[in-house]
Amino acid sequence: MLRLRHRPVRFSSLLLTLLAGLAGCGGADAPPAQTAPVATDAPPAPPPAPPAPVAPAPAAHSIDLEAMDRSVRPGADFFLFANGSWYAKTEIPPDRNTTGTSLRVTQEVEQRTRALLEEAAHAGAPAGSIAQRIGDHYASYLDEVTIESRGVAPLAPLLERVAKIKDARALASYLGASLRADVDPLNNTNLHTDHLLGLFVEQDLNDPSRYAPYLLQGGLGMPDRSYYLDETPRMQAARLAYVRYLATILRLAGVKGPDAKAARAFELEKKLASVHATRTESGDVSKGNNPWTRADFAAKAKGLDWNAFFAAAGLEAPAGFIVWHPRAVSGIAALAKSEPLDVWRDYLTARAIDHVTRFLPKAFVEANFGFYGKELRGSQALPPRARVAADLTTKWLPDSVGKVYVERHFPPETKQAVMAMVNEIVGAFGRRIDSLTWMTPATKVKAKEKLATLKVGIGYPDVWRDESGFNVVRGDALGNFERAELFEYKRNLQKLGKPVDRGEWAMPVNIVNAVNLPVRNALNIPAASLGPPYFDPKATAAANYGAVGLTFGHEISHSFDNEGSKFDAKGRFVDWWTPADRAQFDAAAAALAAQFSTYKPFPDAAVDGKLTLSENIADLAGLSAAFDGWRASLGGAPAPVSGGLSGEQQFFLAFAQKWQTKMREPLLRMILTTDGHAPARYRTLTVRNLDAWYSAFDVAPSDPLFLAPNARVRVW
Repeated sequence: MLRLRHRPVRFSSLLLTLLAGLAGCGGADAPPAQTAPVATDAPPAPPPAPPAPVAPAPAAHSIDLEAMDRSVRPGADFFLFANGSWYAKTEIPPDRNTTGTSLRVTQEVEQRTRALLEEAAHAGAPAGSIAQRIGDHYASYLDEVTIESRGVAPLAPLLERVAKIKDARALASYLGASLRADVDPLNNTNLHTDHLLGLFVEQDLNDPSRYAPYLLQGGLGMPDRSYYLDETPRMQAARLAYVRYLATILRLAGVKGPDAKAARAFELEKKLASVHATRTESGDVSKGNNPWTRADFAAKAKGLDWNAFFAAAGLEAPAGFIVWHPRAVSGIAALAKSEPLDVWRDYLTARAIDHVTRFLPKAFVEANFGFYGKELRGSQALPPRARVAADLTTKWLPDSVGKVYVERHFPPETKQAVMAMVNEIVGAFGRRIDSLTWMTPATKVKAKEKLATLKVGIGYPDVWRDESGFNVVRGDALGNFERAELFEYKRNLQKLGKPVDRGEWAMPVNIVNAVNLPVRNALNIPAASLGPPYFDPKATAAANYGAVGLTFGHEISHSFDNEGSKFDAKGRFVDWWTPADRAQFDAAAAALAAQFSTYKPFPDAAVDGKLTLSENIADLAGLSAAFDGWRASLGGAPAPVSGGLSGEQQFFLAFAQKWQTKMREPLLRMILTTDGHAPARYRTLTVRNLDAWYSAFDVAPSDPLFLAPNARVRVW
């Protein structure tokens, strides 16, 4: 999943649901340390001679030839062969922490989105219309004059609610009333909520006929438990900076004793972190599938008044929950009893302010950016406020913005062309299942059944969500945010007890992203991800299949990765494999995890092959299916040559240029710790496992990236 980060002034669009596919990450500012040299001492070998030209497409619409560095052998460093000239001359914009292909596409989508929002904000739209709602929301965040004039007054109701916590029951009620639907347990990169616990409403893992409420860990201001517990110098420095940040926003809010309160709040957060599950544990569905009855909470998570919690949360009706992080829920409940109320009030005060800094005067925004932007991600300048306003409007009114975006920027013929590609790749994946030598016929039948029932969402949902119940008040940025969170929370609660809608989309259509939802056996590929250079009607089929075809194959493959393969055709969490088949699959997955664990962006930090395994499997299987789908689409005709490159070379170079990325070191290091995706430059190296790549570029046993045929990982 191509994800755009979304913490406070960690602003961008939301990380969305369920074992998400395709994420764009990349190298550090200077080329990272390699497991293989960038070039050999021998002169670089030219690519093999292409076949005779057949109806060549313009190179400008296929492969970016100027981005390549032909002094690098493809078998020495395929990322730099495809992107080296671009990498050497490219600087990261000061208001970004990464740049590359994804950013270029994102910027175009941002410009389009801002244009339609600015038009809506100034057009005098009819009362109650979509245009008025999105225009007023956008304009409210841009109204800095009003925000500055109100100062910290909007904080008063929030801080008053915290101050009223006088006993254990009041604490439980406050925590329940603060519960929000802002996390996704099946997306290992979207496990964070500002609130102490998070709610996720989705199809029941064990009963596909109904929705279930999932309860998750939360309450940390920093990205992950490791930031609180690891004793490396970098994490120690981050902790000191975080405490300073908390003290700063407490001081700006007029809270007395800000330094002492910040220190106490941090110590409680550290205790919360100690009971949290790790990222790898959180990505394991078998560890997250913990059905609890309401009575189980009092027995298994003693210390919190759960009756008061559920009453305040509006969750009196559900008889059961799926507790994704049982150790964390039990640990949080114990801390509710063991920690003094004044410590809880200090912690909740700091969290309440941090949660809304985007909607307060500029001093709060700058303090937030100083920690989350500069310290954690290496950003050099605040993003333009209009961009943040557009991100926020997209996040909270996704279908209202998306409907207008699609009407203007996603013609029907694009959807038809894309669906034809998807059908080719689905067919190719089915043929790959048929040809597996290690899978028994019984398991193949189940796999083909799952593929046949996969629900593919291309461009936009069949039915747009009704967002008219979200009361947007022009000029009330903070109030709009609070109402948006509450609207989304109540929208999720309303799904409980109703039939599951497999067609519901999990993300806005105007973000560069894609997602697989294994519990629904469905996938979404938004309109914004289906423009050049990912999908370009003027490009060769080879380039399109290597770029956006990989996206389709990747998301399809998530239904069959190490976690997705544990769900059947109806989305039930059930083992449909024979023991022998599962053992074969697990062995291949372990080999792929070991392969990626050898990649080291820095001497002291490597890719975590286990953490990134789902995404790496999806890349490998998806790239293989996309290649087969492209070959099938030719109908036996020779592949057109473009820019002097054969069809096979175009396919693999389009794949590598999809991951054209340059990233600031702090963000890259954070990704290695917290993200379920490998950095982009190492995702490029997926090609090492495809036989066709070796013949396309004449990769020899002497090349550093060469893998012997029996060492190439083959999953699907």
